[in-house]
Amino acid sequence: MMIENAASDRIIVSYPLAFLSEASPYTEMDFDVRVKNACQADRSIRIGLKISKTIFVGDVAVGKTCLVNRFCHEVFNSNYKATIGVDFEVERFDILNTPFNLQMWDTAGQERFKSIAAAYYRGAQAVVIVFDITNMFSLQNAPVWLKETLENNRENPVIFLIGTKRDAVSEATYHAVEQQAVTMARSLKAEYWAVSSKTGENVKEFFFRLAALCFNYSVLREIEAPQKSENFLMQRTCLKRRRKKDAVENVHDILSLYL
Repeated sequence: MMIENAASDRIIVSYPLAFLSEASPYTEMDFDVRVKNACQADRSIRIGLKISKTIFVGDVAVGKTCLVNRFCHEVFNSNYKATIGVDFEVERFDILNTPFNLQMWDTAGQERFKSIAAAYYRGAQAVVIVFDITNMFSLQNAPVWLKETLENNRENPVIFLIGTKRDAVSEATYHAVEQQAVTMARSLKAEYWAVSSKTGENVKEFFFRLAALCFNYSVLREIEAPQKSENFLMQRTCLKRRRKKDAVENVHDILSLYL
């Protein structure tokens, strides 16, 4: 269900930065200037209400549901049952004074539900691959999850690699995990974050970053769409003229054979 106004703690006025700048392919330090100009100009007819779809994927029991629920409902329950199929949440933001809804699709990690979950990958502007910091096998499976999402999605999504249960390991253990996670994120061209749904560490920061990147992407795509359409029409017109010219010249060549 979409709400009319964003809560006071869902307002974004400045560009949230990456968790580790060296572990992100998204190097921008601010919203695109075209996005800022469009929002400042209050182009309500063009900008309107933005909606972006995000899918959360990863092995069973890595903490996808805990992560979403911690942000959306500020609760943590270590006894969550495995997701059956897909769960769905919507969070309303105001970004640069523009309404924005972030859809979060929490997919099941169990093998028997993969065919169901795959149907929901389509149209996702962001892919969040979740792994368990205490279970390195879940990190090794990250490329498999990304491959499956991209095969079922025509978008060019923003990609995140999220390590959960940061609170469950020592500093020394975490630093060893982080090195492997950063290497994996770079190979996937994803942005890496480490969070704790239990303590709330980095959860809000991550979701604000996710919302901001999706918003920037969504508005840019809408701004660029008319220009792309105009370029396409111009190219098609030029092609028709060239074909007509070629056809006329071909007719002249044929007639010249009989004159």
